[in-house]
Amino acid sequence: MTLEIRPVHGIGDVTAGDDLAELITKAAPWLADGDVLVVTSKIVSKAEGRLVEVPADGPEREEARQRALAGETARVVARRGPTTIVQTHHGFVMAAAGIDASNVDKTHLVLLPADPDASARALRDSLRARNLDVAVIISDTMGRAWRNGLTDVALGAAGIEALRDHRGEIDPYGNELTLTQMAVIDELAAAAELVKGKSDRVPVAVVRGYPRTTHSDLGARELVRDTASDMFSLGTSEAREQGLRDAARLSGEPADADVARFVAARSGALRLTPAGPAPADLLRLGARAQGVRVSLAAAGLRSAVEFDDEGVTVTIEGDL
Repeated sequence: MTLEIRPVHGIGDVTAGDDLAELITKAAPWLADGDVLVVTSKIVSKAEGRLVEVPADGPEREEARQRALAGETARVVARRGPTTIVQTHHGFVMAAAGIDASNVDKTHLVLLPADPDASARALRDSLRARNLDVAVIISDTMGRAWRNGLTDVALGAAGIEALRDHRGEIDPYGNELTLTQMAVIDELAAAAELVKGKSDRVPVAVVRGYPRTTHSDLGARELVRDTASDMFSLGTSEAREQGLRDAARLSGEPADADVARFVAARSGALRLTPAGPAPADLLRLGARAQGVRVSLAAAGLRSAVEFDDEGVTVTIEGDL
């Protein structure tokens, strides 16, 4: 297989309501059937009006960014200093939900397309109406959990299979492949980035020569791993905190508002007393005291416990 990757120059600034198919075909009259069109998500978002107005600077800008982040977040995966890794409503796990302040004026932030697969299908349909049968990949930049550096990946796709499934094939040594599924749309998105760059104002590239198939046209959502099969669905600290919270509930005791307020206060002492003098009551008291300490540990707090004839006192001693 021989691939040719060509940048598409001359797209220019994209604004809400622009016809991307028109802009692309004017800039790339050489576009041909069978090509794979890789389009940076940012110009898709701009054309679809997925921008948030923010102050140009000052604390109000950061407050507006945080509000936008909250709106795009389905769940927080990890936080480290100023960096927040979240899962978006699309299912993508990304820093800052993919919200971007680059290649846009200082009074706006760019959100991801609301439905990148739908955006890819719409662009492909518009190009087909112009008698061009091309595949479309909507790309964006992501980090990787196990490696430094960034790479472009596919957020949306149409007219091309997301995965090339090699399972059942036999390698040159006679071994049957049992797990290998290549994320070809990610590979093509990364290859296209080599000619697009990050500050060269080239938001579109064309990959020519890839033998695309469309036996399955599920789009890029086929690459989103569900939480049940995701072994890294939380950051290290967040997984530890979740484990401690789960441990705090092992006693089966109902949630206690007093305990919640105590943990939130992050200082002071909490007095616990048994429901009665029976041995079972004393056992439940001990379990409850341990649950409080686990809840404090999950919140990053060190504690001490002191038993006496009438009950137990849990005291917060400071940060872990």
